[in-house]
Amino acid sequence: MGFAHTSDDEVAFTPADVEALRLAQDLVELGILSPDRQAALVRTWGRSFARLAEWQTSLLTSVALESGADPGETLAELTGQVLPRVEELQSYVWRRHLVSAGGRMLAVADPAAPSLPAAVVFVDIVGYTSRSKSLTDAELVAWIEDFESTTTDLVNGVGGRIIKNIGDEVLFVLDDPAAATEIALEMTRRGSDEDDPYPEVRAGVAYGEVVLRLGDVFGPTVNIAARLTSLARPGSVLLDHGAHEALTDATADQTRESPYSFRRLRRSVKGYSRLEVWVVRRRS
Repeated sequence: MGFAHTSDDEVAFTPADVEALRLAQDLVELGILSPDRQAALVRTWGRSFARLAEWQTSLLTSVALESGADPGETLAELTGQVLPRVEELQSYVWRRHLVSAGGRMLAVADPAAPSLPAAVVFVDIVGYTSRSKSLTDAELVAWIEDFESTTTDLVNGVGGRIIKNIGDEVLFVLDDPAAATEIALEMTRRGSDEDDPYPEVRAGVAYGEVVLRLGDVFGPTVNIAARLTSLARPGSVLLDHGAHEALTDATADQTRESPYSFRRLRRSVKGYSRLEVWVVRRRS
């Protein structure tokens, strides 16, 4: 779980650790956790909660230092007051996400299938390196947090799921390729607006089968979306063949003009010599 190793004669564990081990063994005996699942789950728990604990500790420490009182005493007092509430909120958020994830799986024709169709989107901040050099540490953190917060609101607003933030890049997925394209276009529109604090971005959208594992996504569709993002010009959105076909088929079925215009690009991408690349724009 990411805990530091200790020597055999060092006092490092409590009855709570023994109880945790017993609960894990119960899951093994119930047939829920096979050896490979157990290892993967433990790693995921360890990484996720280690990051969460680091952030929470930093937050409490900064509050204690700002109080003007003795930092050690203030931190101890805050810990006693805050941690029970945080623990309850974490359980609440987890249960809500569990319900949401369960609903998505029940809507799938074959939940046991190794891969599922999804629209994968990478969004990359343009000029991140040069911009970050001109900002203080606090300004850089505030800038990235604002980008992540706004992006999360946009994606969650249409039922999408943020998979991860990687520095100046965000990866998210949606079931509907049209909704994925619309969000990508909205992000580039906001980034191109000089009066909007949202940074200038570029995006790549790919639609196809993806492998879902431990909250992450894998497979060629994910790789293609990443490649498209690296090819995109600032303020533009690129589609692969799967996303382009899904969008054009949807409007053809409805016998109406597409709200988008498309332009085929001739680009070579390492590892995908036959990759079709399309620029998508909203019609005027």
